[in-house]
Parts: sequence; structure tokens; C-alpha cells
Amino acid sequence: MSTDLVPRKDRLEWWAHMSGHEIVPTSLSTEHADDFHGRAHSVDLAGARVSEFTVSPMTGRRTPTHVRRHDPESYQLFLVHGSPVRLEQRRNVSCLEAGDIALFDTSYPFATDFLDVGRLTQVTFLFIPRDALPLPRSHVGRLLAHKLPARTGTGAMLARYLTGLREHAADCDPAELPRLGTIGLDLAAAFLAGRLGADHALPAESRHRALAARIDAFIDHHLGDPDLGPSAIAAHHHISVRTLHVLFQRQPETVSATIRRRRLERCHADLTHPRLRSRPIGEIGVRWGFRTAAEFSRAYRAAYGMSPRDRRRQIIAEDEDGVRRSTRSRDA
Repeated sequence: MSTDLVPRKDRLEWWAHMSGHEIVPTSLSTEHADDFHGRAHSVDLAGARVSEFTVSPMTGRRTPTHVRRHDPESYQLFLVHGSPVRLEQRRNVSCLEAGDIALFDTSYPFATDFLDVGRLTQVTFLFIPRDALPLPRSHVGRLLAHKLPARTGTGAMLARYLTGLREHAADCDPAELPRLGTIGLDLAAAFLAGRLGADHALPAESRHRALAARIDAFIDHHLGDPDLGPSAIAAHHHISVRTLHVLFQRQPETVSATIRRRRLERCHADLTHPRLRSRPIGEIGVRWGFRTAAEFSRAYRAAYGMSPRDRRRQIIAEDEDGVRRSTRSRDA
């Protein structure tokens, strides 16, 4: 959805109506009414929703009248990407920079200022039904309108989840969306519980899923480390190797098989990338955690049915054949 499709004079009113439906009703004002721009994109995750908003500097006010008119009884957690955002709710005030997360409750009045620093503001929202968050409302209330830095631990995981979903939602299989929604809710619950020192309040299943998501991201981030394995993963997350294997019993493959598959996928992508054709094959394997070129070659052949060298030759031949066909078609 974009204001580009709306007559300029009607854009702010249209945006107020749209955001009232997608977030909650508020009163909007801006000094950019004659040149207002806004874009929105939402992904329904069956029980949660992620929405991205890119908008001109403006101010939003949700009053008690708005609350009485419509209250979805939800929490709105959002990540700031661009210009600063000022948030006020229940006497708490925060100025949020890019990379910060904040939370507000739709059942209370609030005010937001998308500050004018010469560019559009971009935020990603995670809409959480109040009954989907397994934390007492009185506890969560202590976090409303506070700056929640999200550069380490579960916060960084949650930020990567929100950023990745907004960037790759179009590529997701619709059947995956409910599972992605569950992951998002678990990460949000773990993040907020950690800020409250109330991890024990989370259901065991939520803790396990959040831990599995952290481990999944850790594996992706450390694929190039040849020492990455069950022992290193368990030690980093302060769990036993046995607990790690129990977590992976719910997955379609073991920890070691997951590491090997992802390394091979990265190697395959590098082998078939036109800009990396001059890179030695052995170097590609080492880059993604294989200790030797021979080890990489054996693993690649077992997975793809041919050696890495033959795969590269095949891709080059296919590209050259495509160029020849294109040339003949153009000449004809």
C-alpha cells in the first residue's frame, strides 16, 4: 500500500484511515501535508502480524476517545530502522534510534513523533495479541515506552527476525507463515521476559523454541568456523550436548547434518555465482568451514552427485550456451 496511488491532497487522510486499520486509530498531524509520503506492507502470520511502515515525519496521538472507540487489546512491538522516533505512554518517554525496540499497549493513550531529520522514518511492527504473550500484564506494563536496545542476545535475534521477514516475506511459502509467527511470538516473549528478569515465567515450550531459534542463528553466523559442532554450540548456549540433541529431535535432521547441509548450500551458491568464478574451489570450501579441499570435494559430490569442479564447468557451459542462443536470436 502506498500514498503514491492517492491524490496528493488526500494522502494524509488516506494514511490515517489505513494506519487506523493496520495499527490502531490515532489522530495524525504533519508539517508535510502537501508532500506526504507513506508505504506499508503487512504479513499475516496466523496469530501475529508483521508490518513495515515508511512514512514522512509526523505526529500521532491516541486519546482515551480512540481507546474507547476501538481497542484490539494487543501489544505493539516495533523496531526503528531510520529516523528517530519519540514514544510516550503512561508517563514514560523514550527517544528511539535505529536498532532500538519499543513496546506500547493499545489499551492506553500514547503519543508518537516521527522526527524530522530530512528523511523518511522506517519502522517494523510486530502485533502481539495480549493473550498470546505468556507474561503478566502488570509486569509487561513496566516496559511500555522504554527504549529496549536490541543489539545483543535475544534482542538481536528478534531484530534480525523482524528485518529478515520484512525483506523476504514475498519469498515465504504461505504454509510456513504460521510457524514463523510462532517463532516471532516466542522471540518477543523471551526478549521481554529477559528485560524483566522473568524468564522463569515463560512456558517451557516457548523457552525451548526461543532457544532453538537462537541456536539456528548461531549456526548460520559461524558456518565458516571449522570447529563449529555440537560441543561448541552447547557450550556457547550454556546447555549440555545431550540437551542440544534433544532439541534437534524435533527437527528433520541432526545438529551435524544441519551444519553440513548449510555449509554445502553456501558453497554451492559461491560455485554458481558469476562473480566468484576466479576464486579457487578449495578456498570456497575453507571459507565455509571445510578443513581441506578434499573434504569439501567428497562432501559436495555426495550431496550433489558431481565434484565442485564439474559443477563450475557445467554452469559456465550453460551460461556460454545461453549467450550463443541469445546472439543467434538477435542476429536473426
